Amino acid sequence: MIGTGGAQAGREAGMAGPGDGFRLMRGSTGFFTSGDPGIRRTDPRACRTAWYAAARAAGGRVGEFEARQIAQTFHTATIERPDGRCCALFQAYTPLVAFVDEPHDWYTDQFREAPAWAAGLGDFGFTVLSAAVLLSPLSSADTSALSAVERRQIDYWRPETVGAVLFNSWD
Repeated sequence: MIGTGGAQAGREAGMAGPGDGFRLMRGSTGFFTSGDPGIRRTDPRACRTAWYAAARAAGGRVGEFEARQIAQTFHTATIERPDGRCCALFQAYTPLVAFVDEPHDWYTDQFREAPAWAAGLGDFGFTVLSAAVLLSPLSSADTSALSAVERRQIDYWRPETVGAVLFNSWD
């Protein structure tokens, strides 16, 4: 399924394009309390399974898959192809995927468009976010689902983009 961006992009499988009002889901910042309802972790095994299928579709092989480190909100995966390496980030608390050029500890504006073969990640329940969504100003996002704890962290860290909120290493 191809997502259209906006409020539904965080819930649909497929690819999410540009659009104001991207809905940040509760827990997606990586900050929540044990009593927050509906917070689930994205299973690294499910990410790895989807990534191996993506590597086949891309005509490449899985390079690395690193489950999130303490404080990170994402798992990192690479595919080695004859034309170079491709790097994806699987959000650890929502089934969202972003593409970047290189692995880093956190991200602000390093997002890029996903390759066409990445649409197949939707078959595994993941939504691939466009660079336009990831680079959109946080002020354009729907943050109504975020908890007070998450809002305090945003006030403290001052991320400027949707992607910087979703793919962070805040401690």
